[in-house]
Amino acid sequence: MTKIPRSVASELSFALHAAANRMVRLHKPFLEPLGLTFSQYLVTLELLNGAPLSVGELCTRLDMETGTLTPLLKRLQAAGVLTRTRDPSDERRVLIDLSMHSRGMEEELRGIPDKIRVACQLTADELETLRLTLDGLGRPLADS
Repeated sequence: MTKIPRSVASELSFALHAAANRMVRLHKPFLEPLGLTFSQYLVTLELLNGAPLSVGELCTRLDMETGTLTPLLKRLQAAGVLTRTRDPSDERRVLIDLSMHSRGMEEELRGIPDKIRVACQLTADELETLRLTLDGLGRPLADS
């Protein structure tokens, strides 16, 4: 494997960090009226795509550790965004589902990606290419 010069790797790290921060800032004006943080929005979107989910399934889909996700889920439950219940078929599992209130915000939540696309000033094809590139960086085939 070819080694990347140190300065190029650090420049990539800074660029990714800056882009991630900008993405969070771009979402903020759309999420604040809904009472959601960026992380809470990601959880909510994943649940809109198929709930209920176990905590483990949600961790896998969001690439988050249980210790990070559980406090986030508890805050969302306290805010009335989601419900946490024991799986009747396996009491060890906790199932996460959206509340009726959150389901009422579905259209608004699903509209945010289009607003972000406009704010990024990228075409749909450019955004898809960028997403595929980032997916490749975020989920490498093998550890190096």
